[in-house]
Amino acid sequence: MSGIAAEVGGLLRKRSLTLSVAESCTGGKIGDMLTEVPGSSDYFLGGIVSYSNQAKVDLLGVKRKSLDSVGAVSEEVAIQMVSGAIRAFGSDVAVSTTGIAGPTGATAEKPVGLVYIAVGSEKASVCAREVFKGDRSAVKEQAAVKALEMLKDFLLRQK
Repeated sequence: MSGIAAEVGGLLRKRSLTLSVAESCTGGKIGDMLTEVPGSSDYFLGGIVSYSNQAKVDLLGVKRKSLDSVGAVSEEVAIQMVSGAIRAFGSDVAVSTTGIAGPTGATAEKPVGLVYIAVGSEKASVCAREVFKGDRSAVKEQAAVKALEMLKDFLLRQK
C-alpha cells in the first residue's frame, strides 16, 4: 500500500506540486498512507476529515443545497470537497472521498460500499463512482488505495 503512496509522492515531488485531502468515509486513511512515506512533508500539506455534513459545509464550503438535493454521497459533493481542500490548504491538487462504508446507511440507490472519489486542481477535476465489497474496514482500505491510484493517473495526465 505504501508503494502507491510513494509513487504519488515521487510524482508530486518531481512536478513541485502540493497535495491536500478531504476525507469522509475513509476517515483519514489516505492522509495516513501518504504520511507513511518519508519526506512526505515536502508535498503533503494536510487533510480534513469532514465526516458530518456540517463539517463539509463549514470546513470545505460544500453547498448545503447540494447536500439537500443529491446527498453527501455524490459526485457533486466529492468535487466540491476537492475544491474546498485546495482552498483550505492552498494546495495545487487535492483528492476527496465520500461514501457509505457500512454496515448501515445504505439505500436502494446508494448501497454499502458506494464511494465517490474525486481528484482535481483549480483547472480540472475527475470523479469516479465505485462500489467496493467487504466489511467497513475493507471498503475504507479499497477506497483509499483507489483514491491514490486515481491521483497518480491524474498527475500522469497533467502537462
